[in-house]
Amino acid sequence: QVQLVESGGGLVQPGGSLRLSCAASGFTFRTTLMSWYRQPPGKGRELVARSSTAGGATTYADSVKGRFTISRDNAKNTLFLQMNNLTPEDTAVYVCNAPVRTPQGTWVDYWGQGTQVTVSS
Repeated sequence: QVQLVESGGGLVQPGGSLRLSCAASGFTFRTTLMSWYRQPPGKGRELVARSSTAGGATTYADSVKGRFTISRDNAKNTLFLQMNNLTPEDTAVYVCNAPVRTPQGTWVDYWGQGTQVTVSS
C-alpha cells in the first residue's frame, strides 16, 4: 500500500534551518508529481512547494520563495524540503502529498502523517 512518512521536523529558532524528508513507498515515485503542504495552527492546509517527476520544474508559495527548496531523490524514493531563514509564520504541520493513479484509472491523493515544525525563540 501507499505510504508517505515524513521526518525532520522540530523546534528551531527564527533564522534557523531544517530539512524535511518524506520516504515514499507503494507506488512509482519517479513518475509521480510530489508536493509539500503545511497546516498552521488554526488554519487550513496550504501548498508550500511542488516538484515535477524529475525535479526539474518546481513551484513555491510566495511566502517561501527564496527560502525553501524542494528536491527529490528518485533512486531512494524520497522527497525533501530544505527550509532556511525560518520565521514564526512557518510554524505548522508539514505534510507530504502524492497523487496516485489507481489501476481503475481514478486518482487518489495520498498524505503522510505530517511532521511538526515550530519556529520560536
